[in-house]
Amino acid sequence: MRIGILTLPLNANYGGLLQAYALQTVLERMGNEVVVFNRPLELDKVSLWKKPITYSKRIIKKYLLKQPILIFSEKPAYEREVIGRKYTQKFVDTYIHQYLIRHISDINAKDVDAIVVGSDQIWRMLYFKSMWDDKKAADAFLQFTKGWNIKRVSYAASFGLDYPELSKKEVITCKDALGHFDGISVREESGASICEKYFNIKAQWVLDPTMLLNATDYSNIFKEGNNPKEHILMSYILDETPEIAKLRENIARAKGLRIKKANVSQRLDQKEKFQPQPPLEDWLKAFDEAEYVINDSFHACVFSILFHKQFTVIGNKTRGMSRFQSLLKMFGLEDRLITDPKEYRELSDIDYNRVDQILSEKREESLSFLRKALGI
Repeated sequence: MRIGILTLPLNANYGGLLQAYALQTVLERMGNEVVVFNRPLELDKVSLWKKPITYSKRIIKKYLLKQPILIFSEKPAYEREVIGRKYTQKFVDTYIHQYLIRHISDINAKDVDAIVVGSDQIWRMLYFKSMWDDKKAADAFLQFTKGWNIKRVSYAASFGLDYPELSKKEVITCKDALGHFDGISVREESGASICEKYFNIKAQWVLDPTMLLNATDYSNIFKEGNNPKEHILMSYILDETPEIAKLRENIARAKGLRIKKANVSQRLDQKEKFQPQPPLEDWLKAFDEAEYVINDSFHACVFSILFHKQFTVIGNKTRGMSRFQSLLKMFGLEDRLITDPKEYRELSDIDYNRVDQILSEKREESLSFLRKALGI
């Protein structure tokens, strides 16, 4: 079967890259031919006829509304993205089987037998509409495939929040689009509640696709070094604060660990205007090396679990708390979540025998959903 994966366009985000890789890998292991729809990295140009309106709006926002924006922002944004992907793009080119499109409408019915929507926050409209440059919310629910003779499946699709970012009119069109799906699953328990409350549709709560693979699958991506392992506290903090920095130092001191910041490039060229995202392989290797992990990232929690690490996660409300709560509830690890560094306390080590038993059961349920929905 020819399957296309519709997720958020790939960039330098580790979780976004690895969930696409994992879902692609799982579907291929089931005997399918798989591609991931992705946007090429190009300089967005404002049409000549749009420039007076576009730039006038930006001037008003900058000087009257005092918003911190760039008036002529296309080139700086493009340069920042190119440098940001300096190391991670190699992973995309090596491991992701891309089907490059500029717009979702470029997808053709004759090219696929099925489309799988997921995972990541593909159903969070703030991200979908901006990253895919698509104003039609229902396209995230495959409305553009109306009349096509294909299978439609969502796998671990995420709303990101505990409510849908949809207008009343959009709820109606999205509900209609979902009515044509062969199987609907979501990544968060709250996502299942959203589907039932707003769309009157039952959705299955499944694992993030990264958890369908095991630690060995990911260890094969990075090369094991010959250096003796150090005692590492891995830090992956997306939104740094002085309070988090102090907590990190205190934990490292108490446990006798050296801090390794996994989102600080060790290969930074001082001539660069912006800082590149470190290689994804280095990020994965840091989980293998770490004795303890402190993070504020959903996928950093996922990989802490896969690599059997003790960890603390600082919930990030602006990025969506339901993701953390749902994941940790599934494995009985809610005590690992804090919302303020002051809430940190020493905990007993995680019983990974129990966690692995739950993970094994959830994997089978999730894989069974995929096979049944796709008819394979």
